[in-house]
Amino acid sequence: MTTSSPPPASPSGPPHHTRPVRRLTARGRAEAHRVASPLELFFDLCFVVAVAQAGVGLVHAIAESHTGEGIADYAMMFFAIWWAWMNFTWFASAYDNDDVLYRIVTLIQIAGVLVLAAGVSQAFDDHDFLAVWLGYVIMRLAMTAQWLRVAVSGEGPERTMALRYAGGVVLCQIGWLGLLLLPEAGRPWLFLAMAVLEMCVPLYAEKNHQTAWHPHHIAERYGLFTIIVLGETIAAATVAVKSGIDESPALNELLPIAAGGLLIIFAAWWIYFVVPIHGHLRSSREAFVWGYGHYVVFASAAAIGAGLEVAVEQAVGTAHIPTLAASSAVTLPTALYLLTVWALHARHFKVGLAQQLVLPITALLVICCTFLGEWAVLAAGLVSALAVAVGTVLTARRAARGSARRGASPASGAAV
Repeated sequence: MTTSSPPPASPSGPPHHTRPVRRLTARGRAEAHRVASPLELFFDLCFVVAVAQAGVGLVHAIAESHTGEGIADYAMMFFAIWWAWMNFTWFASAYDNDDVLYRIVTLIQIAGVLVLAAGVSQAFDDHDFLAVWLGYVIMRLAMTAQWLRVAVSGEGPERTMALRYAGGVVLCQIGWLGLLLLPEAGRPWLFLAMAVLEMCVPLYAEKNHQTAWHPHHIAERYGLFTIIVLGETIAAATVAVKSGIDESPALNELLPIAAGGLLIIFAAWWIYFVVPIHGHLRSSREAFVWGYGHYVVFASAAAIGAGLEVAVEQAVGTAHIPTLAASSAVTLPTALYLLTVWALHARHFKVGLAQQLVLPITALLVICCTFLGEWAVLAAGLVSALAVAVGTVLTARRAARGSARRGASPASGAAV
């Protein structure tokens, strides 16, 4: 996940037809027109199936008043999903040659995430991690095969890096066996230890040689996955509202939740994509923090959809939890999303204290909305939309002042 000076590559990238099996060598960071491939888009869509299952498990846990346990299980499930997705994404940015073997191994990873998704409900309900562990192992061993291809094709420091990746991934999979063998009380501690070890593998593997990821491609891949997760959030909220209407004709209870949820999701999209981030990914340290920080972005975005489902179930009486608990299921992940996007994205493009404070203050106000009872979700949505408006106005005013000083006409801008 760090920078280097890789060998030059074709400026147009691989063609769309399938290539015969060949060497797996690094692509160039300076390639023009580098975009996500159809295989990568398919990969993302299949991963969102697992995201949706994790969200369903979180909904059931909160609705049954097992909030703490549900959040812990959700964090573990989402880590497995996110880590496998992220490792493939950065690898593909550096080594995607689109040949037959590369496609087959990637499809095996997709099969692994579907196995994991099938076991999520068992993990939430019975703490049975067999299917989740099996799906994760399939994904990670497939990733190991890709790194071994790099080792065979490469030499010197690159070969050493690839072998370190392959060995580190295999050793971690042995450690994850503890989820099947340890008593239930010890599994959260094992998870914490193994998550740290997993995240240390790239640091160790790339300490002498760095992969040749493409900044624009990486930014696009993360943006596309954010869109897909937000789309899943909208789908989850739609299904929840439909179920609520089917069970209770009282639209006055559901409309504030539906309207507020939609505003939150619209604002979440706007805030994430208001400025391009690829220009910020210039160094190893920046890329490392940005890439790892997206665990919180993705997890909180998906949790907003789960929270909207909980709010609907509480409003129609199918979830017997306090209104405060249902409201916090929406407002807390929303606030977390706002703060994380500000830390990873927005703050790098802010000018002046007023612009810097927009998102942190919005997150605080969204948390305060938790205490507004049945109007909490609508209020949180209005506050989020107001943040977009305020950010747009502040940016436009600064652009106008800058244009006036230069003697040019004011340029429009929109940054939150």
